[in-house]
Amino acid sequence: MTSLAKAPADPGASQKPRGKAALRQWLLEGMPESSGKRQGPHGRPEAGHKRHSWWRVMCLTGLDYFSTLGYQPAIAALAAGVLAPLATIVLVIVTLLGALPVYKRVARESPHGAGSIAMLERLLPRWWGKLFVLALLGFAATDFMITITLSAADATAHVIENPFAPSFLQGHNVAITLVLVAALAAVFFRGFKEAIGIAVALVAVFLTLNLVVIAVALVNVAGSPLLTADWWTALTTQHGNPVMVVAVALLVFPRLALGLSGFETGVAVMPQIKGRPTDTEENPEGRIKGAHRLLTTAALIMSTFLITSSLATTILIPAKEFQPGGAANGRALAFLAHDLLGEGFGTVYDISTIAILWFAGASAMAGLLNLVPRYLPRFGMAPEWAGAVRPLVLVFAAIAVLITIIFKADVDAQGGAYATGVLVLITSAAIAVTLSARRKRERAKVIGFGAVSVAFIYTTVANSIERPDGLKIALLFILGIVIVSLLSRMRRSFELRATWIRMDEAAMNFVAAVDEGTIRIISHDPKTRSASAYRRKLAHATQVNEMGDPREVLFMEVIVDDSSDFETALEVRGITRHGFKILEVHSSNVPNTIAAVLLHIRDATGLIPHIYFRWTEGNPIKNLLKYLFIGEGEIAPVTREVLREAEPELPKRPWVHVG
Repeated sequence: MTSLAKAPADPGASQKPRGKAALRQWLLEGMPESSGKRQGPHGRPEAGHKRHSWWRVMCLTGLDYFSTLGYQPAIAALAAGVLAPLATIVLVIVTLLGALPVYKRVARESPHGAGSIAMLERLLPRWWGKLFVLALLGFAATDFMITITLSAADATAHVIENPFAPSFLQGHNVAITLVLVAALAAVFFRGFKEAIGIAVALVAVFLTLNLVVIAVALVNVAGSPLLTADWWTALTTQHGNPVMVVAVALLVFPRLALGLSGFETGVAVMPQIKGRPTDTEENPEGRIKGAHRLLTTAALIMSTFLITSSLATTILIPAKEFQPGGAANGRALAFLAHDLLGEGFGTVYDISTIAILWFAGASAMAGLLNLVPRYLPRFGMAPEWAGAVRPLVLVFAAIAVLITIIFKADVDAQGGAYATGVLVLITSAAIAVTLSARRKRERAKVIGFGAVSVAFIYTTVANSIERPDGLKIALLFILGIVIVSLLSRMRRSFELRATWIRMDEAAMNFVAAVDEGTIRIISHDPKTRSASAYRRKLAHATQVNEMGDPREVLFMEVIVDDSSDFETALEVRGITRHGFKILEVHSSNVPNTIAAVLLHIRDATGLIPHIYFRWTEGNPIKNLLKYLFIGEGEIAPVTREVLREAEPELPKRPWVHVG
């Protein structure tokens, strides 16, 4: 096996870079040498990396999931009014009977942190699969980016509404939110590491404070039957009989869908979970069981808090306070904390909420830094700098700044976009497990997961129609990702795209048996394998080139399997067909593969191989497009260009002959 990566020359190693060179070195620090290998902050821990108990990892997930308590009750009350508690019950039913079983299946089938997107990538191969993954990445980017901006905006609301906050902060929501986003980016510039210990402390304090607030609120509800009666009267008066109440609750459910956030993050952090000593990478049963406990416990905790908080806030807080500009807008539980337990406790609650909301943004940023390098470089659809953390942080921070300014740091305005990202990811997960169950012929599960998929498809469509902002933002992300991806793939089209190369014994014997000191190889189309086709190819090459002994001439055939793949491992087989010696290799493209194999033969034998082509017939532009999308087309000139970029020294470069 021969490594194709060349160590870059470093003539200035003894001198410390300055100016632009120093900035570039700082920005690209930690960038891996080969694309597609970086796992990201939520990726597989390195050897010796400490894994944690499932409940500690649950707190890492909870930074995103549990922090929605900071704004979910207020958004539910604003969206559903007096129906908020019943709509929240619908949300909990969907969570426990829909999302939870789906993601437990995802955890079993994708236990290495790749989540449902990887499942769909496997189920939908080739270009359609790649494009579908790019679309899902657009929705995932919407989910994570809005998590950053919405959480920062809600943290700002808690800062400004605190009675001890300086008066000059009033009206500067956008500026404060931008400061929080900038601080988040600064953390990652310095080098963010997932501090599970901090996550455990934040989640424990936050949930404890919420438990106190909700308990006191429910005691007040029980002690004020008149308030409960007023709420019930308003409910039955506005919406008629119980059947209509349930029907309307189902209709407004999509507005509450952001309360489903956290499941995708839950499977993304699976590699952090400590499994059993008997676990293997192929079958990490202990890690899967831990992930199931994580998902179930988080869902039960959140469901309990969602129902009780929605009931307490809807009954105790006047409806006008939920409106934009109201004291409970975006901070319903904080309003109760101040109102029922005093300004001192309320301030402690605010500090805890601000901390977990801000840290939820950090978790979302880590999720982005995990997703983008995991997929795009492997597809050849990202610039080289996408493998480094700091350039990506700059890009994501700039996008967060733009979103914050466009939405004016308004929590309610961003709720629809957040819900869209969350719902599309959960819907894709439901579809993925349905397709998986169908392939395994699990009839009952196909029906169950299919029903869940239909429910989530309805919810996603309803949310997108009612609040199209999220769909518009997601489409912009998708458009941007697709354009950048295709441009990047074209720009990187002349790279060596083999992760490694191995030649079997027969192939090595073919190249080692050359007596003349020159290895001559004829490129041959594997679609024509008749004896006459090989004879014609050899006769043509002999007419226009000095070929030496025809018995020592080799043929090379590249069989294109999935042209959408960018990097592939190459297995070169030596076979004999019709008396001709053939090097056969499966790959995603022809010219890059030929170049890689030629360099491998050179390194393995110390001889410079010669490759012989015939000019490709047809329109050159059409042939170029064929190369870009199906890995064929202009074979000879592209092979030479790949070799030229891979080996700048002409005497060491394999020869390309075209006739």
